[in-house]
Amino acid sequence: MSGTGAGLEGNVSVRLGTAAGRVRAVSVQVRRPAAAHALCGRTPDEAMRLVPLLFSLCGTAQSLAAVEALEAALGLDARPHTAARALLADAESVTNHAWQVLMDWPARLGEALQPKEVAGLRATVTAIHPALYPARDGLRPGGGSLRPDRAALTAAIAALREGVERAVFAGPAPTDRTALERWAGAGATPAARLMHRVLTPVMAGFGACDVPALEPHPAFWFGERLSADAAFSEVPRQDGAPAHTGPLARQSAHPLVAGLLARHGTGLAAHTAARLVELAGLAERLTTWAERLDDAEPAPDTGTARRGAGSGVVETARGRLAHWLRLEDGRIADCRIVAPTEWNFATDGPLAQGLAGASANGALAERTGLLVAALDPCVASVITIQDED
Repeated sequence: MSGTGAGLEGNVSVRLGTAAGRVRAVSVQVRRPAAAHALCGRTPDEAMRLVPLLFSLCGTAQSLAAVEALEAALGLDARPHTAARALLADAESVTNHAWQVLMDWPARLGEALQPKEVAGLRATVTAIHPALYPARDGLRPGGGSLRPDRAALTAAIAALREGVERAVFAGPAPTDRTALERWAGAGATPAARLMHRVLTPVMAGFGACDVPALEPHPAFWFGERLSADAAFSEVPRQDGAPAHTGPLARQSAHPLVAGLLARHGTGLAAHTAARLVELAGLAERLTTWAERLDDAEPAPDTGTARRGAGSGVVETARGRLAHWLRLEDGRIADCRIVAPTEWNFATDGPLAQGLAGASANGALAERTGLLVAALDPCVASVITIQDED
C-alpha cells in the first residue's frame, strides 16, 4: 500500500487484484467533499469570498470558473477582462506543475525536495494579481479595475521563465523526442532523472489505453449537462463514454508529445513529457496574454438580474474544470461542479482502463503511483494491491 492522506481536494482509492502475474481487477473510488453545496444559499459576493477557502489548491481557477458562471447568470459582460483572467489561470498552473516536478518527482526518486524553488515561483505568481488589479478586485463578478503594470508583469514572467529553466531543465527545454532523450540521459535535474526512468521500456507505455481526450468544450456544453443531470458532476461522459483531461489532452499535437504517443501510446512517457512541455511553454503563453491587456473597468451591474443560470469553464494544471449554478432571488439556489478528477478517475476512465491487465511485478505499486500522479497530482491517493494467488 502507498499513498498520502486526504485533504480538501479529496482522495482516490485504487485497489488492484492480481493473479498469474497480471492485474485482473481494478477498483477506483473517489472521495471528495461536497464543496458545491456550501455555495448554495449564498449571494454572489459571499460565494466569491468562500470559493478560494473551499479550494485551496486551485483557488484562482475555481474562482474564475465560479465568477464566469455568476456573470452568465447575472448577464454581466466581462469580456474586457478575458486576457487578464487567462493570465491569472496560467500563472497558477505554473506553480501547480512546478509543485509536482520539484516536490513530488524528487520524492519518488528518493532525492531532496526543492521547496525553495517552489516558494520562489509562488511568490512571483502572487505578485501578478496586484500587477493587474491594484485593488486586488479581479476575482469578482464583472471584474475589477484593471490597470496593468506592464513593467511588473514583464519582470514576473521573466522570473518565472528563468526559475523553470534553471530548476526543471537546467537550460532550454527539449523540443523533440531526440532532445528529450538526450536531456533525460544527462540527468542534470530531478525532472530529467525521472523522465529517464519513465522512458525505460517497462515504464514508457504503462497505463496506455484507448480512452479519448476530453475536447475543449465551451462552458455551455458543460452547463447543459450539469443542469440536466446532477449525476454528471460525479460521472461525467463525453459522447456517452469516459475521457481524459489534463496536459496530455492539451499537448497531444506538440511534436515531442506526438512522437511519444506514436511510440508508446497514452502511457507514462507521454503523460510526463506533456506536463514538462506545458510547463516549458507557459511563460510564452503568459507573455501573449500580457500583450493583449488594456485598462478596463468593472462590467456595469444594473442590479436587476436576480434570477438566471450560467456556467463557467477554466483549464487548470489538472485539466478542464467547469461550474454551473442557478440564481433565485439574488442567491445561489443550486451549484454543480465537474472537476478533472471525475474524468480521470472514473470507474471506467483512463486510470482504470490503463491498469487493467498490467504486468503485476514488483514495480506495480511504483508505476501505479506515477500514473495516478500523472492524471491528477493534486489529489491524495491510496493504492492497495492484493495478490489472489
